[in-house]
Amino acid sequence: MGPGLIPAHAELETAPEGEGWEVVRMELGPDDVLMASLRLSVEGKDHEADIVAIIAGAGVVVVEVKGGSVGVVEGQWRQSGNDTRTFDPVDQARTTKYAIRKYVESDPRWRSTSRQRIRWAHSVALPNTDLHDDFSMPDCPRWAVHGRGDIADLGGRLYDVVVMQETENLPPSPQDVDLIVEILNGRNLPVLDITADAREREAEVDRLTLEQASLLQVTRLLNRVEVRGGAGSGKTVLALTQARQLSRGRGALEAKRVALICVSRGLGAYFKRVVDTWDAKHRPAFVGSFAELGRSWGAPIGDRDTPDFWEVELPALMRGLVAGLHDGQRFDSVIVDEGQDFADSWWAPTMGALKDQETGGLFVYSDENQRISHRYGAPPVPLVPLILDHNLRNTRQIAETFNPLAPMRMLLMGGEGPEVEFVRSTARDAIETADEQVVRLLAAGWKSQEVMLLTTGERHPVQAERGPESDPAGYWRSFWENDEVFYAEALDCKGLERRAVVLCVNEDNASDWSRERLYVGLSRATDQLVVVGDPAVVAQMGGPEVATCLGIP
Repeated sequence: MGPGLIPAHAELETAPEGEGWEVVRMELGPDDVLMASLRLSVEGKDHEADIVAIIAGAGVVVVEVKGGSVGVVEGQWRQSGNDTRTFDPVDQARTTKYAIRKYVESDPRWRSTSRQRIRWAHSVALPNTDLHDDFSMPDCPRWAVHGRGDIADLGGRLYDVVVMQETENLPPSPQDVDLIVEILNGRNLPVLDITADAREREAEVDRLTLEQASLLQVTRLLNRVEVRGGAGSGKTVLALTQARQLSRGRGALEAKRVALICVSRGLGAYFKRVVDTWDAKHRPAFVGSFAELGRSWGAPIGDRDTPDFWEVELPALMRGLVAGLHDGQRFDSVIVDEGQDFADSWWAPTMGALKDQETGGLFVYSDENQRISHRYGAPPVPLVPLILDHNLRNTRQIAETFNPLAPMRMLLMGGEGPEVEFVRSTARDAIETADEQVVRLLAAGWKSQEVMLLTTGERHPVQAERGPESDPAGYWRSFWENDEVFYAEALDCKGLERRAVVLCVNEDNASDWSRERLYVGLSRATDQLVVVGDPAVVAQMGGPEVATCLGIP
């Protein structure tokens, strides 16, 4: 068994270096280490050792290798083809030796132990130069330089160099050899971080999103606009940006009293979290869900499972309450995100909240394919449509998976990422299998707060334990504030995203809203997506194009 080699497959710069390396490699033992082309930078100078032999029981030898014909002319070393340029291979080897020794001995891993200085030596190899047996120079005795006739025994000669050049210090033990190698490999090195690429991609996505915000310039002279776009097209960011711009005003545009309204609790919590970071003068007058708007006027809190309350009773109550609002409680402009889920009955109180129902601003952001209810309402006034057909926030691999489900084919600009994975499972075992995938993502380097598990069917047991019904505000706050994996139903997470998502399709067959649940779930991951479920059910929900993207035959 030969010595340890660093690198394992050395690519030396010249043939003579390679020849010397091969000879030494064959002669050294298993406790020794051979390093090639070791570069070391210190203040004011760079060093490179052609070969470093770390020989257990002997010492460390730094070898300078010079190819071609090398000679000494008038006391100066010269090399064939360089008649005018002198060099000093002995000095190169010697100064590099001292630089490496200093680096090793100053490292805390060596310095903090009781280790004494070991033997260090330097040597010169001239594989293509014949040397007289009685060659000698004051700083280069014959035993320290190896000519063409010596190369065959270079390993043995390097052992002798250490013994003859330095005898006062101890030879290195195998443990010393291991520590020297560890030190020369560096310390506190950065490790591969799976999130680093995600952060870099996120920065580019943010840049593209800011560029897209220039679309809002088109709306400066328009008071009634609908912005339509698929998942990842930046609708939510635009809605927030518009709310901020209208609230603060700019130039000739006066600051306006604005309402920013959505449907789902999670998106409402996200809106509030973002808006709370803004200067008070830039914040909308109201931020939250349609139900929360009603409560701000005095309407009661409803039960999530009573559709009549949301579709009939609450809108009727709000129509009566809005009539009693004074101008200071009304809005100059209303911005509605998730417009596709606004019921017909909701638009009357929403429009009624405007100071001027004829000229007040109404801006609606929608994606028909992310509809989560049977509400098929439409704004009661004509809106100028603006189309967002660029996906910015998902990797190309993820966006390709849900693009067949989007309201229009989108141009994918979110950058490259890992391939989407599909893991086969029965509906019965889907949650257990999804849990295993979460563990795998965490082991791969994703942080807990970057991972989310979504279900299309029954809730995950962890979500049920965390009580989204008993404390909805605390549940959604945990999406950002807890360093934990987040568990949720897919449709509840519209407008929200995490870097790594496991989508658990825990359904026996496709049903109402299955396609929408799949669309929302697939699009919640920005960087890595794992889909777990029955292949036949997933294909039934998403259709043949989605199945093909997931590798389902």
